Amino acid sequence: MVTININGIDVQASKDMTVLEAAEKVGIYIPTLCHHPDLPTFGACRVCMVEADGRLVTACRAPVKDGMVVKTDTERVNRVRRNVVALILAYHNQDCQSCVKNNNCKLQEVSSFVGITQEHMERFRRQVPELKNDSSNPVFTRDFSRCILCGICIRTCQEINGVEAIDFGFRGYETSVVTLGNKPLFDSKCESCGECVERCPTGALAIKDYKAPEREVKTICTYCGVGCGIYLGVRGDKVVSVRGDKENPVSRGNLCVKGRFGYSFINHPERLKVPLIKKDGEFQEATWDEALSLVAAKFKEIKD
Repeated sequence: MVTININGIDVQASKDMTVLEAAEKVGIYIPTLCHHPDLPTFGACRVCMVEADGRLVTACRAPVKDGMVVKTDTERVNRVRRNVVALILAYHNQDCQSCVKNNNCKLQEVSSFVGITQEHMERFRRQVPELKNDSSNPVFTRDFSRCILCGICIRTCQEINGVEAIDFGFRGYETSVVTLGNKPLFDSKCESCGECVERCPTGALAIKDYKAPEREVKTICTYCGVGCGIYLGVRGDKVVSVRGDKENPVSRGNLCVKGRFGYSFINHPERLKVPLIKKDGEFQEATWDEALSLVAAKFKEIKD
């Protein structure tokens, strides 16, 4: 263990921790955009810049060392952060009201924290990329005007799923997240698992026809025998969303395309809600006790 000082607070940290992890340990907020707890550090966005022993460093990649003095809220640090975020916003779609991530967006959160004003924005020429959105995937869309090139979707696909369906393509101002050959997602090897959508900090990746749930119900996915944990989002009497349960020891929050998006059958009017037993050649509704007794009797016949 080592001791570092963050904003006047002595913090005990293990030697393998970063400055960002040490700050989070004591509840000190450092803004980030490209960092995600499920992924290794990347250090691309530079929004987590702090002063460590008088030097500007990225908190997500800077290792702690004994006696280090860290300041997270100096004018020098804030100036760098504001310039970085303002540059991102200069190439970003500002129609937040229609975005599925409105009020749940990391870019909004960080912009508010670093104090972006109209004056900051006027220093940079606004130029939103004119790229056609990719709606080829049946369950989610890609809006390039909201992408901040954080790389979280790419690293999720490569490092968590091992699919490698997307990567950075082109250069400079034209840099974007592309599939092999820059084909639509539907024509790529994307498996539509939605893990990239789940981790995207903005509305660049958004579920089609998304509705925010009123409440969530913890349960187990019904599709196969793996036992993935899920939270069903409920609105009224309908299931409108699914998210993975990170506490589940089997899936740890990860889901396949069926588990995340294949829930529409729950709302189908012809969905079976009670057991059916065939009597006189026709299925008739029965109680669970009747159904289980029948199954037990059939098992006994097989065993005998």
